[in-house]
Amino acid sequence: MLLSTDVWVGALIRRAELGGAFATVARKGDPRAGAVLVKTLNRRDNVSLLYAEAFRGEGERVWMNPTASQEEPDLDRYIERAVRVDPDLWVVEIEDKDGRHFLTEPVEAR
Repeated sequence: MLLSTDVWVGALIRRAELGGAFATVARKGDPRAGAVLVKTLNRRDNVSLLYAEAFRGEGERVWMNPTASQEEPDLDRYIERAVRVDPDLWVVEIEDKDGRHFLTEPVEAR
């Protein structure tokens, strides 16, 4: 059984804060079943990454990079398009000096 989105997002933000990062909900979606995008910002190296959740055939949650760009304006445009398609979408932004995402599920790199 999966956690509701609002509980899962709260836990992600708490992990990031405990790790010394700043995290915030940039956009709230459906509290029970909204999909989530996680944008990471590494201001020191000027690198931003975007992670989108997906599910494997067995129902396991994994994260992938839906776009190859590391430029924040490109990621913001992707998010704008995604919100138009899915108005229940959540967006979490994490600013970390090392660019960590704090996701505990598997992350599949491009």
